[in-house]
Amino acid sequence: MHPFLLAAMTRRGGVFTTGDAVAAGHTRHGTAALVRAGRWRAVRYGVYTTDDLWQQHARAGRTHWLEAAAVLARLGRRSTVLSHGTAARLHDLVLPRGVRTEVTATDPHRFRTGRDYRVLAAGIPAEDVETFAPLPATSLRRTLLDVGREWDVVDTVVALDDALADGRITLDQLTAGVLGQRHWVGVGSLASAVRLARVGAHSPLETLTRLGLLTAGLPEPVLQAAVLRDGRLVAVLDLWWGGTPAFGETDGRVKWAQPWRGRSPADVGWDEKRRHDELLDLGLMGTRITAADLGPGLAAKAARIRTLMTQPLRLPPGVRIVPWRDGLRREPRARPWSVPITADGREEPVLSHPRASWSADVS
Repeated sequence: MHPFLLAAMTRRGGVFTTGDAVAAGHTRHGTAALVRAGRWRAVRYGVYTTDDLWQQHARAGRTHWLEAAAVLARLGRRSTVLSHGTAARLHDLVLPRGVRTEVTATDPHRFRTGRDYRVLAAGIPAEDVETFAPLPATSLRRTLLDVGREWDVVDTVVALDDALADGRITLDQLTAGVLGQRHWVGVGSLASAVRLARVGAHSPLETLTRLGLLTAGLPEPVLQAAVLRDGRLVAVLDLWWGGTPAFGETDGRVKWAQPWRGRSPADVGWDEKRRHDELLDLGLMGTRITAADLGPGLAAKAARIRTLMTQPLRLPPGVRIVPWRDGLRREPRARPWSVPITADGREEPVLSHPRASWSADVS
């Protein structure tokens, strides 16, 4: 590839414009011929990328990156930054089912809509901007605040809980952000979500279960409660109602279908049985909750937990229950997008990670 075009792609995040192609010696007719031949691909009118680069993004489920880069290249405004749902993808937030796929950006001086993109007019302080080299986007906190004013409250809590569990944001930072936007449209929904967010929910299912049980009238549980026996970790409970023997465990299919650390589904089942039996031997009593239990079926689970909470807690000597790792994950779940183009001139970038998106659809 011509060095000028490679430099343009590096500068623009993997795309180049018709003007870049002409400056590199291609005619407009020649550009069209390369697109027809399948070597180049038109991302949007007047903005292109190589087919190799597009295919790599497609395999990783990240063509939105190139679409966002193309919108910025087409607009050509330094004050425009990617935001809302687009920034949520770049930050690898948990996205709700049916989230808008259009490219969204914010500009302090301009409002604009077009084919598959929108630019919102709003102030953007310097501390609210960061770069996903080379694409400018709103910071993690600003992105969470922005989507929280647009998304359903439950979807927002799922995203907030996930970011909190990774230690990427704190409740104090979110609360300060809400106060800073107290006159913005949608801030009431955002404030409700921040009030409901907690550190310690490690999956969308855990968040949805907690919210459902609170709606059913149960008190707030302790999240990620470690059961220790003579200093040995027996289990980390997803939910535990302090001072009672009642606990709840959330199980998704991935735990059994795609076991971690080289275990088989049979290994997982056996380990879970031994773990549960030991918890029962220690006087703890709980119930498992799956995605199928959410909704009307959760009432039966709530009733079961409410009954268990009436029983006395009698832990054997040497056994104690304490918060585990302050509710934080052992390893962060999120991997923000980063797509550098290699310095040796290859058209394909090296992706920092395979894209494995989560969604609030836990089924």
